Amino acid sequence: MNFNKQDGMQDDKTSSGRGLPKRQLIAIAVLVAVGLGGGAAILASGPAGSPKGGHGEHAEEGHDDHGHGEKKGADDHKDAHKDDHAGEAKGAKPADAHASEGRDGKADGHGHAADEPEAIAMTDAQIKAAAIALETAGPATIRTTTRLPGEIGFNEDRTAHVVPRVAGVVESVPATLGQSVRKGDLLAVIASAQVSDQRSELLAAQRREQLARKTFDRELRLWEEKISPRQDVDVAEQALREAEIAVANARQKLLAIGATSSGGALTRFELRAPFDGVVVEKHLTLGEQVKEDASVFVLSDLRTVWARIDVPAGDLAKVRVGERAVVRSAAFEQSADGTVAYVGPLIGGQSRTAQARISLANPERAWRPGLFVNVDVMTGEATAPVTVAADAVQVFEDRQVVFVRTAEGFAATPVKTGRGDGRRLEIVDGLKAGAKVAAVNAFVIKSEAGKGSATHSH
Repeated sequence: MNFNKQDGMQDDKTSSGRGLPKRQLIAIAVLVAVGLGGGAAILASGPAGSPKGGHGEHAEEGHDDHGHGEKKGADDHKDAHKDDHAGEAKGAKPADAHASEGRDGKADGHGHAADEPEAIAMTDAQIKAAAIALETAGPATIRTTTRLPGEIGFNEDRTAHVVPRVAGVVESVPATLGQSVRKGDLLAVIASAQVSDQRSELLAAQRREQLARKTFDRELRLWEEKISPRQDVDVAEQALREAEIAVANARQKLLAIGATSSGGALTRFELRAPFDGVVVEKHLTLGEQVKEDASVFVLSDLRTVWARIDVPAGDLAKVRVGERAVVRSAAFEQSADGTVAYVGPLIGGQSRTAQARISLANPERAWRPGLFVNVDVMTGEATAPVTVAADAVQVFEDRQVVFVRTAEGFAATPVKTGRGDGRRLEIVDGLKAGAKVAAVNAFVIKSEAGKGSATHSH
């Protein structure tokens, strides 16, 4: 028995001397099996990283090894699921991107299609209160124009520079600057020695005429009574005719300077208005010494004025006498129709333009000399199938629109415009003939649409 015990101990020692103990070999084998199983599970997992049955294969290898594999597979599945969501988020468009596709894509910022008119709700009472007038889109004649800058000036045919024509001293000045006067109204009174001399000459000629007439009558009676010869009658008649000529000459001299033959003091000279007009300039004061050629008043009939324009050489073929034109104020809403009355035959050496003018009626005196204007000269005519009033086209959200009448209010319809003459605009695309559109105060509808857009954006 002792022999057997020693033999067993000898075997253990021998085996330990030759290699590892059996328990260590078993543990190493288990670890290798677990490693191979985990690698197989990783290789067999799908795109999402989830295991395909790796749990059942290693059930016998202990709770520690099984838990380790299960945790690793779960982590791989969670990471893969997170990557899938990140991929979906990367492919998706944010809500703001959808809202900003307005004109580049199929929808605008308010959810409307780009080709779909935006509706603006307005009741009949609101339309009436805003004084919105409607018109029917239809054919009209579009007149092509050439716009040129100009300036209002006096009608020089009805403007006078009043000069006294005699030297003297101013005694009174009844006329004031800006006053409207009628023909023959008194402007100023001047005391003139020249007028006194001419009146004296007239009076002397009249006296000589009276004496010559009496002499002629006496000689004629004596000849009839056979007392004096016919020769004396002829001499008396000749003297009478010369006296009459002298009187007429003295009277014409007074008329030439605008003086009357009678009227108070011999030196009194009355300066009167030559026609109906307005005193636009005054260069005369009480007690002033004036010369016979001094311009003391400028009088103009403002019922008609001229619009003067400078025509470049390239536009002279378009601007001709008789062409219709529309003159528009650059300072306020005012326009008037006229015709080209004159085109200058010469071109200025420095400006390289020719002078032209248009005569305008000015009954209300709205066209004041010195006012800058724009002149649209008609250069052609053409008929357009679909036109609207110029004020009907509004710029809304960076595009041209017209507001078409609907049952609920209006629809902002995008349009493409063509030719225009300031009053009518041709619609090339976006609107058909017969549509009812807002022609007057369309900007009110635009304002209402803007309010709606602001509310929607908030």
